Parts: sequence; C-alpha cells; structure tokens
Amino acid sequence: MGKITKKRKEALSKVDRTKLYSLQDASALVKEIASSKFDESIDLAVRLGVDPRKANQMVRGVVTLPHGTGKDIRVLALVTPDKEAEAQEAGADFVGLDEYLQKIKDGWTDVDVIITMPSVMGKLGPLGRVLGPRGLMPNPKTGTVTMDVAKAVREVKAGKIDFKVDKTGIVHASIGKASFDADKISGNANELLQTLMKLKPSSSKGAYIKSIAMSSTMSPSILIDTKVG
Repeated sequence: MGKITKKRKEALSKVDRTKLYSLQDASALVKEIASSKFDESIDLAVRLGVDPRKANQMVRGVVTLPHGTGKDIRVLALVTPDKEAEAQEAGADFVGLDEYLQKIKDGWTDVDVIITMPSVMGKLGPLGRVLGPRGLMPNPKTGTVTMDVAKAVREVKAGKIDFKVDKTGIVHASIGKASFDADKISGNANELLQTLMKLKPSSSKGAYIKSIAMSSTMSPSILIDTKVG
C-alpha cells in the first residue's frame, strides 16, 4: 500500500466517515479539503436502487446545471453545410462533416460533446466503436441529435450535461469546480438530485436513492444525507 501524503492525511482527518452531511455542509467541506494547485473538479456519485440490466430500470437523462460546469466544453458539430454558420455562431469549437468523420476514423476524439443532425446519424454508425466507449456518440434522448443545432450547442456550453446509471447502479457526474463557492456547488448538486428523483422508474421498489457521495478530484469522499430537497 502506498504511503499516505501529509495533505491526504489532513483531508481525511477533516472528514467524519460515520457522518451523513447536509448538501450545504458537504459543499463547504469539499472546498476546504481540495488542496491541489490545480482547480479540482467536484464530482457526485449517487447509488440508485435500480437494476440497470432491466430496460425498464435504466436511468438516463440530461440536466442543465444552474451554475455551469466550470469547464470549457469542446463541442464538435457534425452538420451539413447549410447548418455550419448556425453552429459556429452558437459557439461550437469544431464545425464540419466529412473531414471530421475521417479524423475520428483515424483516431481523433479530442472533444467533450458531439452534436449532429438526424440526417447525419447514418454516417456515424460505423464510428460507434470509437465514439461509444468514450461516451461521445450523439443521442436524441440527450438532445445531441437535433435540427436545432444552435440551441443544442448553447445549452452544452452553458452547463448542460447528460448522465447514465452504470452497470453497478451508480450515476457519476461532474458538478463544478473547487473554485466555485459552496452555494454554487450545492445548487448544482441539488439540481442533479432533483432531476434523478423525477426519473425514478415505476418498477423500482424500496429506497431509490441509496447513497450520495461528493468528492473532489484528489479528496476523500463525503457521504451526504439522502433526505435532501
């Protein structure tokens, strides 16, 4: 087992592992224990009482974080020529079609989100093996396959994220940066949790939100009371 650093020991000493913190207290504490020189991401991990192997218990959705993500989201708009100006004006970082399809085929995936049009999806099918594992495949359910390309680009740039429960029943999402004040971290976390509550499958029995943990990139996790909002 590796040696625990002084900073890690200090962070661990400030977190009571037997306590369930309020959302506000956890947001303040995660800022306090994020001690890296870089601006650490703040992440939320929510364990749900669902069985993701069952189609009717798959939880997936989108949420627009009220205070943004704190990240500069790189957006690729794969669109036909008549939509290029619209995508560029909305703030897309990369705009085009065939040249970018070829770049992706050659292994380029240096973007965070891909937005495209329904008529282009057929061309993306063969790239599923490249885009799928990286979470980059556009999907109508997350608003990344649309004719309103400008709106989709602006929403992603403003803090819209998509999430999906993993095979262990956990939703992981980045909800901000350590440089955010505690109210913004708490507000973003609450928005995600409220969205998850609205997506509760009718077939899910018992406790739906089983546990919530907040952490920064380098910090230990802080357990949060599931009776929030």
